[in-house]
Amino acid sequence: MKILILACAVALASCTASEVEPIPGSITYGGHQPRTKLTKAPIGSTFTNQIMDETGRMAIETYRIEADRSLTLIRRQRIHPDFFSHD
Repeated sequence: MKILILACAVALASCTASEVEPIPGSITYGGHQPRTKLTKAPIGSTFTNQIMDETGRMAIETYRIEADRSLTLIRRQRIHPDFFSHD
């Protein structure tokens, strides 16, 4: 049992967080940052942005405001077309 727990701990420790890459339509696509600084937003706060991804599906991106007021894309969730139907 101890070996199994140790193996699971090693496997989890070796996982690295993958960085979400901006796509066309993303606020930070092409390495760009917004021209206006987000001075009123608290550092570490997050907000979302809806875009159409490269396949034409809706995607919701989540950004985090860093200490230098730059934005980091931390998540992209693609929305399935049936998500909005109420049949």
